[in-house]
Amino acid sequence: MSLVPVGIALGSNLGDRFAELDAAASFLRSLSVDGRIREAERIETEPVDCPPYSPPFLNSVAEIRIDTEVLPPSVLLAKLRAFERERGRSPDRVANAPRPLDLDIIYYACLSINEPGLIIPHPRAHERRFVLEPLAQLRPDLVLPGQCKTVRELLAD
Repeated sequence: MSLVPVGIALGSNLGDRFAELDAAASFLRSLSVDGRIREAERIETEPVDCPPYSPPFLNSVAEIRIDTEVLPPSVLLAKLRAFERERGRSPDRVANAPRPLDLDIIYYACLSINEPGLIIPHPRAHERRFVLEPLAQLRPDLVLPGQCKTVRELLAD
């Protein structure tokens, strides 16, 4: 068994956003090897790269510990996508359309993966304040794979 930290960005801009993030936190707790989750403070943010008139998001970042043998990255991603659909996200996943729930893998230990449909760390995490701000609450000194600066330094930039 190999236990590693995994960071997941949570977002919602449709329906009861707080309830959606609560449901996501409970779901992530069920995936965590020890049933625990560390979640940053939730922040409201304006939509980025979304269609006009998209409602504001409620965002956070959570970290769980997982067993890599039970939840390798591709299996974790499939579980996250299935949970998004269960919560009402359209299966066609129109890019940046409003959605009840969005769950993205920000980091999976220190792995770098670039495969069709699976990129870790998240390719735009280092550019997005709505990810960096909550992530800095949990892991300010984390250096995401492929980056030279800590989360705190990226946020300051």
